[in-house]
Amino acid sequence: MAATAVIVGVARETAAGERRVALSPETCRKLVAAGATVRVQPGIGAGAFFPDEAYVAAGAQLAEDAIADADLVACVQPPSNAAIAALKPGAVLVGSLHPQADVERGEALRARGIVAFPLERLPRTTRAQAMDVLSSQAGMAGYKAVLIAAQLAPRFFPMLTTAAGTIRPSKVLIVGAGVAGLQAIATAKRLGAQVEGFDVRPETREQIESLGGKFLDLGVSAAGEGGYARALTDEERAEQQRRLAEHLKNIDVVVCTAAVPGRPAPKIVSAAMVAGMKPGSVIVDLAAETGGNCELTRPGENVESGGVTIAGPLNLASMGAQHASEMYARNVFNFVSLLLKDGALAFDWGDELLAKTVWPERTPPAG
Repeated sequence: MAATAVIVGVARETAAGERRVALSPETCRKLVAAGATVRVQPGIGAGAFFPDEAYVAAGAQLAEDAIADADLVACVQPPSNAAIAALKPGAVLVGSLHPQADVERGEALRARGIVAFPLERLPRTTRAQAMDVLSSQAGMAGYKAVLIAAQLAPRFFPMLTTAAGTIRPSKVLIVGAGVAGLQAIATAKRLGAQVEGFDVRPETREQIESLGGKFLDLGVSAAGEGGYARALTDEERAEQQRRLAEHLKNIDVVVCTAAVPGRPAPKIVSAAMVAGMKPGSVIVDLAAETGGNCELTRPGENVESGGVTIAGPLNLASMGAQHASEMYARNVFNFVSLLLKDGALAFDWGDELLAKTVWPERTPPAG
């Protein structure tokens, strides 16, 4: 007997300010071609400028209750607990879910028997790169952070030779050389700034230099596992801060992007360092959502201290909603493709990408 085609449902995002969507018309067309029935809530792509007509043309059905009886639901932000409770028992949920960050959310998922795939848990392997939502969204965040910095700075970024004399280029320091930091370095360089990159992982030197930045070596190494930095010891942090404070006195713009997974953002730029910076300097703290890399950061606000502006923007990827959604939707489609066989759901728990991403974790069979 032929398997029933899987129903994929996508609802409008409800988180404040969220403009991204987990399904683009492009990936909708691919899911339909793979044999799935796709149902979308009217207006799901409005924030990213994807009209309903584009989804219908791609083969989707418009339905206000698009996720009510869906076998698989895709999302950007975690659905509300009420929305989770209304899902079909045993449904598959794919997105940035962070179930362990909210006890009630985790309980709601368990109570409904939801097979959750929080994509932030995806192993950082070569094969998983096409599904890596953290990297794709960090790229947009790094790009937007530099544009915010350029807007707030009372200076040009590039060197200019004018009739009124030569304007020196801005000195820009990017703290953290992950995906967001590297995109920030590339963007600041394209704008003509004099760019430095700082990271406690020495292996990032080559990546920073390949983008035209100068590697700032403060003599502290904190290479960790999985491409992330480990937390610094008290002694290492003190030495790093002493050297960084001295360096920041001549920097015009700082973009902070440093993160340690599952933990509050490391405090790298202290209030004392900010006090030592030149009036007119700007700090854009991309890590504001997890507490910020700067001690004076206020999430969601721009504050001024001693003539230094500190910006704590939230959900930067949503500011570039169209391209961010295109990338996120492709990440989701590439992952969902692992779950589909002949238009029906099929789980290969021998595949580490499924086994290590699923939540709650599954106990491997004995033998």
